[in-house]
Amino acid sequence: MPELPEVETIVRKLRPDLVGKTITNAKLLWPRTLASPSPKLFKRQIRGQKIEKVSRRAKYLDIKLSDFHLFIHLRMSGDLYIKENKAPLEKHDRLILEFGSIHTTEKKDGSKLVFNDTRKFGRVWLVRDANDVIGGLGPEPLSKTYTAEKLYADLQSRHRQLKPLLLDQSFLAGMGNIYTDEALHIARLHPLTSSDSVNRKHAKLLFDAIQEVLQEGIRRNGASIDWVYRGGEFQNYFRVYGRDGKPCPNCGTVIIRLVVGQRATHICPNCQVKGS
Repeated sequence: MPELPEVETIVRKLRPDLVGKTITNAKLLWPRTLASPSPKLFKRQIRGQKIEKVSRRAKYLDIKLSDFHLFIHLRMSGDLYIKENKAPLEKHDRLILEFGSIHTTEKKDGSKLVFNDTRKFGRVWLVRDANDVIGGLGPEPLSKTYTAEKLYADLQSRHRQLKPLLLDQSFLAGMGNIYTDEALHIARLHPLTSSDSVNRKHAKLLFDAIQEVLQEGIRRNGASIDWVYRGGEFQNYFRVYGRDGKPCPNCGTVIIRLVVGQRATHICPNCQVKGS
């Protein structure tokens, strides 16, 4: 958390406020937030960089600068805010990028981008080559080039349990615990089903389910399930995730909670039969 829809929501919110701005200063308040390069080099390289584009790749925010990519992975508790420069620091602020002009004769911007991260798991990279960070990621599930046939072929080429495979970012980029549980329920597939046992018909159902839950998640600005990510409402439309003990929306059977690959997993034991 956050997953693809939450990150996409943040990107869409930040984009109009960031594109075109010039970074004049960086304040690194928690050195381990920075994965690459060194703090000294980071501060020197990022100064004077203009923000050209704000986008997303999987769960990464990709802020394209004049000469670099600034990647931000929010992990468990990261969040980003646009604030006035005069706004006071908060307890869990880890990185601050100040905007303005490097020419003293020009009007200063007066705003800053703040990366706040309570649990300190979030990471930031400043790289020239994007592949240094995202080169190992799998396909984007919402990409126009990603198809049900591609998913079927990829499932057949592995012999792994469905849920851990879907969570593997090198297999499919951006899926997380929430949306994987939801998609598997819609497709009526058990999370422990072996990937290479999924036939073409069920692969198409799974493909459509992944598309459905991610697009709906984005439409509802993601899911807000705790104090970390706010503003979304997809949690009000969960079918199985976090609903153990409650009735399945399909058949009324009580939803149960399993642990799959050390991750909490929610299924309907009637709709999602192992091997189906």
